[in-house]
Amino acid sequence: MLSRTADHLFWMSRYMERAENTARMLDVNYQTSLLPQSADAAEKGWKGLLGISELSGDFAKRHGTVEAREVMDYMVADAQNPSSIRSCLMAARENARAVRGTLTTEVWETQNQTWLEFQRMVATSDFHRDPSALFEWVKFRSHLSRGVTVGTMLQDEAFHFLRIGSFLERADNTARLLDVKFHAVDSEFFGSAQSQSQSQGVAKDVEFDFYHWSAILRSVSGFEVYRKAYRNVILPEKVAELLILRPDMPRSLAACMHEVVGNLTMVANEQSGETLRQAGRLRADLQYGRIDEILATGLHAFLTQFLDRVNTIGVGISRDFLVPVQ
Repeated sequence: MLSRTADHLFWMSRYMERAENTARMLDVNYQTSLLPQSADAAEKGWKGLLGISELSGDFAKRHGTVEAREVMDYMVADAQNPSSIRSCLMAARENARAVRGTLTTEVWETQNQTWLEFQRMVATSDFHRDPSALFEWVKFRSHLSRGVTVGTMLQDEAFHFLRIGSFLERADNTARLLDVKFHAVDSEFFGSAQSQSQSQGVAKDVEFDFYHWSAILRSVSGFEVYRKAYRNVILPEKVAELLILRPDMPRSLAACMHEVVGNLTMVANEQSGETLRQAGRLRADLQYGRIDEILATGLHAFLTQFLDRVNTIGVGISRDFLVPVQ
């Protein structure tokens, strides 16, 4: 396969996944903002959302104060924000158009229709009247795109590059989400026992804890999964375990890396050995890791290292298969 074709397929799926992830985070933050809370708590939630996408600096330069409506406009419809839903859907559609002949008709029409309908929806006032409806629609369109890809495309190299892009992006997002949300509770997380000892006797706000951890789970469609897997109250250690190590949780780091390695193996070439080795080693670390060991060294340190390793794998994939960066 031509490197340019692989490049378009890889980034088409990454941008579609990124649009869905952004919609998920915005929806949960919007729903949480409707609960009774102080202005400082609400602002902290929106700042955390910008932090996940590393957009705090750009937003501050352009908008100054953090307000819910401005953040949503910035993250949904701002053409100058490369991580906004608008920018992601447009980029996904443009990449799909560039390799139209490689995709099935159903895959192309899904991408094209998603972009056209999104433009129409944002142009009206419906978005501000009911933001959750738009976020649910974006998630549905991403599900549809993924389903049509699996259901209609030949499982050849094109298919594998689409899958690699989706799951590499998903792994990156889940790690960022965990890191920022755990930081919202404590500067570093080593487990509940240590966290309680550091709190110097200050009682935990049980209600805040429930909504905070359940919001993290809902942002990755993991609330019902958590209840089914653990049948217990929501504990931060278990949330971390579910989203890092559980291979049966679709959006966990372990599940994402399993998919990345599996698809990367199918397209391996003579120069991709080192990239495949690094991806396989990261998968093995997750496969045989234990949450108590991860927490013992600090969750932030683990997630920071994970993001660095995922970025290295992404660079390796670009070097081995995709269009060289000019």
